[in-house]
Amino acid sequence: SLTVNAAGQTRKEKVILPSSLQGTKPNSIPNKKIEDPVSGKIKSSSLATTRQDLNGFHLIPPKVTFGVLKEGCTYATTVIMKNVGVNFSRFRVKQPPPHTGLRVMYTPGPVAAGLEVELEIEIFAMVIEGKDTGGLEELSHDIEILTETDTLLLPVKANILC
Repeated sequence: SLTVNAAGQTRKEKVILPSSLQGTKPNSIPNKKIEDPVSGKIKSSSLATTRQDLNGFHLIPPKVTFGVLKEGCTYATTVIMKNVGVNFSRFRVKQPPPHTGLRVMYTPGPVAAGLEVELEIEIFAMVIEGKDTGGLEELSHDIEILTETDTLLLPVKANILC
């Protein structure tokens, strides 16, 4: 129960359910066309009663924070995109503009249900000339990942030390 804790005492604060249990995905924009006319509808009773959307991807982790980076160096991290749907699904990544120093490397192609793909997020730490920010410039950009059902936004943040 959400009203009592594990010891059986009443909770003082409200329990915040994760977005995966609420049936929504953080940082996503749904597409207009959701249903694929080629694929058939699922008629299993166990899948027909669930509130969650049965197609799409989840990003693990849902955001990337690089921290403080040295100017002129290249850094990379990996984000996992997991297909949580019941059908195979496709995606593509809209590459960030060059002035951000960000680049996303991945293997294109369909992803089967339950499988995952690695996205390597690479950043070349550079400061745009002409700005006097006191030795630290903040970079914040949302990487757009276009899927068949929605557009996922992967927030990337970094502080570049100049």
